[in-house]
Amino acid sequence: MNYQIKASSISDQDAIVHIKQSNIDFGTTANTADILPNPAELFLGSFSACILKNVERFSGMMKFSYSKATLEVNATRLENPPRMDNIHYDLTIYSNDKKLNTDLLKKNIEKYGTIYNTVKQSCTISGTISTVENV
Repeated sequence: MNYQIKASSISDQDAIVHIKQSNIDFGTTANTADILPNPAELFLGSFSACILKNVERFSGMMKFSYSKATLEVNATRLENPPRMDNIHYDLTIYSNDKKLNTDLLKKNIEKYGTIYNTVKQSCTISGTISTVENV
């Protein structure tokens, strides 16, 4: 598989990533540092998207149902050279399904996630998966 995206920016303004029919604004100026995602946050967003896509994928393969999944990701930025490290995620799956095996799901996410495995080559990743029963 091959992937392609486009991005553009205008001097002294912010930038946009163009992916299929989506446009994602991101900050490149100090004026929007508090309101638009920066490149590091977009990176963590891609990591998050990989995990959530695999929750959906493996729900079918592992035959469990869920109503929603939420994810919180934290990372440390190191200085020399500038890079991300110590990524930690907390995945919460809302489900009453007794077939949901969180240990196997975690193993599958960590083994088959494209972005997950790309990131794992360059930094430490840790994470947890918990479930919350639907009311």
